[in-house]
Amino acid sequence: MLNQKKLELAYRRYSKNFEGIKFEDVEKGYLDNQNEITSIVDLNSVEKDHILLIDLDSIESYYLSKWKNDVLINREDNIEDFKKIMIVVFYQCMGQDLYKIRYPKMMLEYSFRDVIASLIHFTMFGWEKEEKILFDFIVKHFGGRLLDTNDWNKHTWFLLELYLQYRNKTIAGANQNLHITVREQFNKSNLEYDLIPKDLDIYSEVLENWATPQLDEIKTLIEKMSMFHSNLASELGESIEFGDYRYGFYPYEILFLIHVRKKIGLPVPDHFDDLLMNTPEAKMTIGDPEPYPEWDPLLRLIDNFYRKNYPDYIPNKHGELFQ
Repeated sequence: MLNQKKLELAYRRYSKNFEGIKFEDVEKGYLDNQNEITSIVDLNSVEKDHILLIDLDSIESYYLSKWKNDVLINREDNIEDFKKIMIVVFYQCMGQDLYKIRYPKMMLEYSFRDVIASLIHFTMFGWEKEEKILFDFIVKHFGGRLLDTNDWNKHTWFLLELYLQYRNKTIAGANQNLHITVREQFNKSNLEYDLIPKDLDIYSEVLENWATPQLDEIKTLIEKMSMFHSNLASELGESIEFGDYRYGFYPYEILFLIHVRKKIGLPVPDHFDDLLMNTPEAKMTIGDPEPYPEWDPLLRLIDNFYRKNYPDYIPNKHGELFQ
């Protein structure tokens, strides 16, 4: 049973968190790294260029803060900075691939959850070229050093499986009960799998029925998903899943379900009455397709540097991206 008052209090804390974070402080970190990035690029300091990959995190944080400030605090329907967050995650993956031999134990700046979130948002934005490149990266490194899939987030496994079914693709030879298949295969291969959920809760029911032609049925499933998400979001700061200040009240797993149903011509509800589906983040307008945002100048410097110095840099194989 959802405690509505507890949920509302959690949402207030979620929103006020970004009032308490001074944008000027985040911007200062971004500008400080600007000098470092510019210096490495200007001197073509290949021996220190792993710092460029590390500095991508400050670019991501900068746009996360800008997005939250616009959408949560100023209540603007602005998705531009959010798109840049997803793009930075893409380039964190591309950059990390360069150091798999030189720095095999280098700490990853992204998580499995981050990468799948970018994949499904690229799909929602209609960025098919970049979606395919990122999916190929996921398949190549799935469960390996560059993509730790020993992840407990049930909604992440739901999103990946729904994506696979929608795109008619497979990973580990499966696009149904993927989490179970991966647990079994990783167990046999002596790979870590203990955090991968044994069940997906409400998401299992949704995956079995997501393509139903019945509007009432999908509406009921979405209401269950919203209840599951809201209960966990109400435990802000404590819950592992949806208990974070980053995307705790952003129901992107529901929005992706709605997106894929629309794309294949299935009916979806036209309004929602609950708090979760009416947050400013949930109500952001996403175009079909969504135009690419203006490039961040520091990200452009880093991309150009890697393109120049590393022939095997994945984007070199695909020409210009995100434009």
